[in-house]
Amino acid sequence: MESGQPSHDGSRWTDYRAMVRLPVRTRSPFTEILLRGLLALGILALITLIVYLDRDSYADNTNGDGVSLIDAFYYATVTVTTTGYGDITPVADHARLLNAFLVTPLRIAFVVLLVGTTLEVLANEGRRALNDARWRKRMRNHTVLLGFGTMGRSALKTLLRQGVDKEQIVVLDNDGGAIAAANRFGLAAFQGNATSRELLRRAEVSKAREVIITVNRDDTAILATLTVRQLSPGAHIVVAVRESPNVALLRQSGASAVVTSSDAVGRLVGLSAVRPELGSMMDDMLSYGDGLEVAQRDLERDEIGITPADIEGERVIGVVRNQILRRFYDPTVEKLQGGDQLIVVRAATPQGKATKLPDDEG
Repeated sequence: MESGQPSHDGSRWTDYRAMVRLPVRTRSPFTEILLRGLLALGILALITLIVYLDRDSYADNTNGDGVSLIDAFYYATVTVTTTGYGDITPVADHARLLNAFLVTPLRIAFVVLLVGTTLEVLANEGRRALNDARWRKRMRNHTVLLGFGTMGRSALKTLLRQGVDKEQIVVLDNDGGAIAAANRFGLAAFQGNATSRELLRRAEVSKAREVIITVNRDDTAILATLTVRQLSPGAHIVVAVRESPNVALLRQSGASAVVTSSDAVGRLVGLSAVRPELGSMMDDMLSYGDGLEVAQRDLERDEIGITPADIEGERVIGVVRNQILRRFYDPTVEKLQGGDQLIVVRAATPQGKATKLPDDEG
């Protein structure tokens, strides 16, 4: 799906470009029809020129005063439309041969062009409208990813490793290259501004379970958060922000969780500089693959009643109970209870292998 440049009338073609699509369409229907119309006029002009330049080889059976430019144009129009009244006819042998071997193929090309254009536009637009309606109808409890840059793609990889179905993810980005990359990876995508209310509606944000905002500017992130929260009061909204002073503003705007990217990277860089081993360990836990990974899982039945320290093969660093995160040292989680979820550090599993996106290749 996409939402692209404004159309010639400001509304109709904008709606067209907001429909779901794979792959990217490079020209709008209006542009396609215009180009083909110009080609049809070119064919008509070529036939007119052929007849007029060889006008002495044609006979006007109506008044016998010869073939003028208007007569040549008239002959071309009735010829390409396969009407043929017979009032103007080629009489010389070479003129008849030109009609047989040059004008007739041009006539066929003209008819195929017009009929083909009509059928193609109707079929393609009908199919696109049907696909768009079907897609939006089945979008429930899905994930909307606003921004498909470096952070957005990393977030996507993590979602896929955690078992999120790619058919339940829709991307929205203002850059055509990012949309093309999302499409190649099999994701539905819209091209347009993440703050566009109409575009967010078409992405079914109101029915989304989760919205991840990784746009390039903090002010855009704040406005997008406000808009998403208004459209979807119950969605879980995670926002990446670059400047820590904007964290409080984003929370007031409705963000469920805010990650300060510049601070996080800065802390990791500082740790790596002062304590290289600690920085390497932190980077290891944040990256998937070999080594360690941080994961959240449900408590097993045979683990009910034991302490976090008794969990074997993993190190429990947090317990989620009644949707509240409690650290492992919190006395209230000294004994694990049914319904708890564990946040653990463990050896990376095979499911943690990196997922390759199209732009990762090479």
